[in-house]
Amino acid sequence: MSQRSALVLGASGLIGQELLQLLLDNRSYSHVTVLVRKALPVEHEKLRQLEIDFAELEKYEKDFAVDDVYCCLGTTMKKAKTKSKFIKVDYEFPLKAAKCAEANRCQNFLTVTAIGADLRSPFFYSKVKGQVEEDIASLYIRSTHFFRPSLLLGKRDEFRLFEKVGEYTLKSCSFCLIGKWKKYRPIKAYNVAKAMMKAAMEDKVGVHIHESQDIFTGECYYSFTNGKKVIAK
Repeated sequence: MSQRSALVLGASGLIGQELLQLLLDNRSYSHVTVLVRKALPVEHEKLRQLEIDFAELEKYEKDFAVDDVYCCLGTTMKKAKTKSKFIKVDYEFPLKAAKCAEANRCQNFLTVTAIGADLRSPFFYSKVKGQVEEDIASLYIRSTHFFRPSLLLGKRDEFRLFEKVGEYTLKSCSFCLIGKWKKYRPIKAYNVAKAMMKAAMEDKVGVHIHESQDIFTGECYYSFTNGKKVIAK
């Protein structure tokens, strides 16, 4: 079995933590590097941790010479406090990471955006997510995957009141969310992480968009081949 190497950005987050554990447990991966602001309390023979300043991400371009780059960076407006800081974390850093991956000709670049990501959206959050998808998709990367999860379920290090209220409400009425509303069902961070690793292992060329309901079921996702949108089973 050929050995793979991976680089993870955002390994301290809800999805990133789940993803890191999956990669360390997967025998197909021999080396896993994480770029973090502060070292994680994780030790493993496969793991290499680099404490960095993400504003200087370009300095670590050589570390993107891996098979798969997983980007799980993201924040909230409440935590960022300003639009400019939000843009830095959710747009500038992921785009820099994608450009580093492009420069090193990595096989797969996989990143988390959000449900409703749309460059033409009147909502700031969704518009930024749509813009980063648009700009990353324009790069010359063999395989690019965008994951658009709904409200994430999982154990967080910090308590977020409004997210807890939303989580409880959506979980309570999930059975009502069918048809076009199915994508709004809450989804476990573990399921997103698992879907990301599975997509990387499949090595499918092109740009792929994984909507929340498709991440949950694992049945299909949208792909773009030569600019044409198709549904792949």
